[in-house]
Amino acid sequence: MDRRVVFTPSGLDGVVPDGVTVLDAARQMGVDIDSVCGGRGICGRCQITPSNGVFAKWGITATETSLSGLAETETNYRAKRALVPGNRLGCAARICGDVVIDIPAISQVHRQIVRKDLDLDPIIVDPSFSLFYLTIPEAQLGDSVSAADALSNAVAAQHKRKAPEVARRALSTLHSAMAKSEGEVTVAVRHTDGADQIIAAWPGFVDAAYGIAVDVGSTTVAGHLCELLTGEIVGSYGLMNPQIRFGEDLMSRVSFVMMNPGGEVELTNAIRAALNDLITNLVKNAGITKSNVLEITIVGNPIMHHIVLGIDPTPLGMAPFVLATNESVSGWANELDLDLPNAAYYVGPCIAGHVGADTAAAILAEGPHRSKEMQLLVDIGTNAEIVLGNTSHQFAASSPTGPAFEGAQISAGQRATAGAIEHVRIDRTTLEPRVKVIGSELWSNEPGFIESLGDTVVTGICGSGIIEVIAEMYLSGIIDTDGVVRGELTSKSSRIVSDERTFSYLFYEHGDTKLYVTQNDVRAIQLAKAALRAGIDLLVEHAGNPVVHDIRLAGAFGAHIDPVYAMVLGLVPDCPVAGVRAVGNAAGAGAVQSLLSRKLRHEMEDTVRKVTKIETATEPRFQQLFVEAMAFPHKTALAPNLAKVIDLPARVASSADGQGRGQSRSGRRRRP
Repeated sequence: MDRRVVFTPSGLDGVVPDGVTVLDAARQMGVDIDSVCGGRGICGRCQITPSNGVFAKWGITATETSLSGLAETETNYRAKRALVPGNRLGCAARICGDVVIDIPAISQVHRQIVRKDLDLDPIIVDPSFSLFYLTIPEAQLGDSVSAADALSNAVAAQHKRKAPEVARRALSTLHSAMAKSEGEVTVAVRHTDGADQIIAAWPGFVDAAYGIAVDVGSTTVAGHLCELLTGEIVGSYGLMNPQIRFGEDLMSRVSFVMMNPGGEVELTNAIRAALNDLITNLVKNAGITKSNVLEITIVGNPIMHHIVLGIDPTPLGMAPFVLATNESVSGWANELDLDLPNAAYYVGPCIAGHVGADTAAAILAEGPHRSKEMQLLVDIGTNAEIVLGNTSHQFAASSPTGPAFEGAQISAGQRATAGAIEHVRIDRTTLEPRVKVIGSELWSNEPGFIESLGDTVVTGICGSGIIEVIAEMYLSGIIDTDGVVRGELTSKSSRIVSDERTFSYLFYEHGDTKLYVTQNDVRAIQLAKAALRAGIDLLVEHAGNPVVHDIRLAGAFGAHIDPVYAMVLGLVPDCPVAGVRAVGNAAGAGAVQSLLSRKLRHEMEDTVRKVTKIETATEPRFQQLFVEAMAFPHKTALAPNLAKVIDLPARVASSADGQGRGQSRSGRRRRP
């Protein structure tokens, strides 16, 4: 009997005979999975994570019986090396039913490069914690002073400040710290709007305390370890969000919860486990202990926000998209199952049902509310968050762009890993392409290109490359302003090939590898970019149609888009090209700022309460703006600033207006 198997995060799926091992099935479908020992159950490189439940996206109901029982090789491996809980060995687990299989990062040959660049302006450090070194007299028989009183009184007497309270959770550590130190103790005091509290104590002199700022994205989780007293970022770490196995986009994950009672617990456990993995790596790489971490700040979109906090996210999957709370939430890290014995947590405030704490943090970092000029801030992801404003007023909205910009839904698409094409240029005359690949500095038409890749194999094209190849196809006349691949050009170039009733463009080939842009790929990008642009245009209309010359692209994807190509596709409105710039992980930068400064934390909370929320789903103008934004760069909006720096195809009316598709060009220069 044949069984259907779906692999995440690649999305590759197929049908295999009953009893085939997961490793063999993965190899048959070209899934990126490691195996050094050749499937003998020795190396443990092929670990996989089976997912049980109803997966409506693929029409699969997976159960524990979808895979064979634990094999002897797995039992032996567990006894020797401790298999990751919940994982199986792909070489031993056999497929017995329809199943969804996640290939974790540890089992991928081409592990994801999580880009976590942080552009952080100087700030005045004002953390929520202080350290106080104390000398405590040896207790004598008959003394009535408790350990808590002794430490509290010493803070007041030796540091000339009001005596702090002692948090109940710290009581168990006080005697130990005092006994080991011969009266020399360092305490951590947490500053709150109420009374200060001693929350931790260490024997001897301690002069460094740490905090962690985390941006929980739907695809990646990025964290930064900071020294609280100096503001220094001492380490950064990123990993894939393991929730991808429940769905690549947020609505798929909400759907999983809706169709699987208790599914929200699975999602919460998955992200909390990832946070603990991130914490462990940050402190290990920095050579510190978890007990020295005093706070973790977390930001994310509303669904991630709710799941991290253990709140059912299903109300956010249906109108009217009501948040459980739009206020910041704080408590102790162990309440979120985080392995930080002395740490508090702070989760930033959300703005609206689809505009979350990550946007609040991005606003803090980029400061549209501090700008006299109108600023447009766009965080491009599976759900784009858009903020437009200045010192007078700020507007915010989200737009459902989907995962196309990140490589999903694209025939040759993939995430940004070694071997992914990230830059593309097409000769305007011959229509011949040249590409650049992550892992090599050479263009594909330069001598030594293949050799420069080493063991890396070109496997697909990532987000920035997708933007560039579609834009280059438009600039070269391969697609017209409506996004149609022009079949009449097959006589001009063999790279334009018939694909059933449409046409595709072959943009890379080497040996047996051939990568195409299909008509469906172009449509997927059009739909994504139209949703984004319509959301932007809607905010511009609500703001009174101001001139916008300050456009900032945030997030891992936005950080690697060439601004010119973003304008060619019409992702953002026309403006002087110098006015469009990438700002990296603005949400992560804001999370760090809110960790290091109580003043900035309060600024973020105050600012988001004043933001005007625009719900694109209920706006009558959104559909019309969406239709107009489908064209390249745009159906009605002119692009005079863009035309000054690059050759653009002549503007033509659509066929509905009875006009032909002219191909003459005007402009100044081509991209290098």
